[in-house]
Amino acid sequence: MDVFEAVSKRRSIRKYKDAEVEDEKLQDILEVARISPSASNRQEWKFIVVKDQETREKLVEAAHGQKFVAEAPVTIVACSTESERVMPCGQHAYTVDLSIAVSFMILEATELGLGTCWLGAYDEEKVRNILEIPERIRVPAMFTLGYADENPHARPRKHLDEIVSSEKYVTP
Repeated sequence: MDVFEAVSKRRSIRKYKDAEVEDEKLQDILEVARISPSASNRQEWKFIVVKDQETREKLVEAAHGQKFVAEAPVTIVACSTESERVMPCGQHAYTVDLSIAVSFMILEATELGLGTCWLGAYDEEKVRNILEIPERIRVPAMFTLGYADENPHARPRKHLDEIVSSEKYVTP
């Protein structure tokens, strides 16, 4: 599978089979995170792999009741070990760095035949408390991982001419 195919096939999965993710596949996904680019190659991150059923059930509450968080056999929590650094462009480095790493991990999971769902609705403080993450550590991303028990249709996307301008910003 090439990158374009992985991006095209990726879906947000909210229903998972009752099957464990093989350690080899999980290691491949984590290796992709390890080799992902980061600002100045600082790699200021840590990834928490959550397999324990009781812990995943606690994460459901932190994820505003999204029950599939407990149904997926794995949740990966992306943590920033340095959250104050701002890049010259004005963006916090950790949000960019971890977005890249998590995106690459999700594409690797897709290539390996696994489903994922990037969680945007969760209470960071509750996640910190459940996983004993220090207060200074930010949690900008987390996602579920497992074998999909659904095959959602592709969602509609805007046409290129609606999202691309040449040479300068053009308001539609």
